[in-house]
Amino acid sequence: MADSSEHAAADLPTDGFDYEHVPVTDQSFENALAKARNGERLAVADGIELITTGTDVDGIDQSRKELVLEAADRRRAEVVGDEVTFVANLNNNVTTACNTGCLFCNFKDTAHAFEADSDVEHAGFTKTPEESREVVESMLDRGIYEVTSVSGLHPGFALNEEHHEILRESDWKETNYKPPERYTADPGTYVEQMAAMSVGDVHLHSMTPEEAYHARRGTDWSYEEVYGELQDAGLDSVPGTAAEILVDEVRDVICPGKIRTDDWLEAMEAAANVGLGLTATIMYGHVENEAHRVLHLDKVRELQERVDGAITEFVPLSFIHQSTPLYEHGVVDGGASDDEDELIIAVSRLYLDNVDHVQSSWVKYGDEQGLKMLNCGADDFMGTILSEEITKRAGGEYGEFRSFDRYVEMIRAIGRTPVERSTDYEQRRVVDGEPPYGPELGPCADGTPLLREDEGARAGGDGLAADD
Repeated sequence: MADSSEHAAADLPTDGFDYEHVPVTDQSFENALAKARNGERLAVADGIELITTGTDVDGIDQSRKELVLEAADRRRAEVVGDEVTFVANLNNNVTTACNTGCLFCNFKDTAHAFEADSDVEHAGFTKTPEESREVVESMLDRGIYEVTSVSGLHPGFALNEEHHEILRESDWKETNYKPPERYTADPGTYVEQMAAMSVGDVHLHSMTPEEAYHARRGTDWSYEEVYGELQDAGLDSVPGTAAEILVDEVRDVICPGKIRTDDWLEAMEAAANVGLGLTATIMYGHVENEAHRVLHLDKVRELQERVDGAITEFVPLSFIHQSTPLYEHGVVDGGASDDEDELIIAVSRLYLDNVDHVQSSWVKYGDEQGLKMLNCGADDFMGTILSEEITKRAGGEYGEFRSFDRYVEMIRAIGRTPVERSTDYEQRRVVDGEPPYGPELGPCADGTPLLREDEGARAGGDGLAADD
């Protein structure tokens, strides 16, 4: 069975797109910078001027870029001070089976390959609820605070048993459904997976808007009903991934099979309405332009107003192009530049005046550039990530694990204060004293290092696990 993303990529132009939204404004860079420095709320035109370093010049003007970074770093200091936060967390991705066909992704495996009668070889996986519980339970005594779980849209996944019955009577092609018994491994229901991972008072961060859509497909259930049931099963907060770029003319190119911008926003608002915490992301550096990036920021800022501040952090995710259909089919020849990475962090800080925290992803940027982002407006440095698959499978090279010792060493090296945090940032602990360091906020945490001595040796002493 051919991957639908292969056909989609083959039909795309490789010499640009005829977009409605382009980075052209009537504003000037100088005026936009003055507004940013004065703390005024920025308009879309202001954001475009800052993220391009001025539409009156070709390319990025380095002196102007430094002015934008300085303004963002000052704003960061005013809003959150000199603390750099991180969380002790575990990634438990349930399945790589997915038929959505997103052209930026190489995490998924075509779901047909997982069927019991398939002879297609693949390196993917599907975990049962029991296996997910075992993964979480095995890491609780390491001191983790949070479990993050984002997975492929397995056709056998349903919200609950009632949902399975509805889907069995549906048009399977329209609802992307096949009964779980057709597959070599049964992922269970979303409710069962949430209950399985919500053990020992750990904070469960899961169920993106795309997954919530999958959990209500073929029904007239509202997002509030879906998220309410997931919350009852143990869900605590929702990762605002699957956002990519919140402009439909870009989504039409990179993820035509995914939910639309309005659907994403509706799901996020519904999650907040039932009392779940939120984060928000942008995935940039592929086929979008600077206007699209700022329009995305504008939608996140408006959403934050509607959900009364439920978004705790904003996470820019630089597109990792290797091994993705967009790159393999010549639609893109790379990802964002270092300059673009720095500017998206800075403009996110300046534009999102109602979101306190901006994250620097060491998985996407690496250590050196990740630390640089902490001087460009970011104040959070992700988490320990005891397992990471998505970026690695797309060609990421920056590791899967971060120890507390390494965090403290890196953060102190740039003159900032390392702080362990909870997912919602309400609990904080300055990590002081001498090494070794370990988490203390998790339900089973007692300050013991996450890495055992033998694992540290296997990782080469730098706190990074060699393999999953």
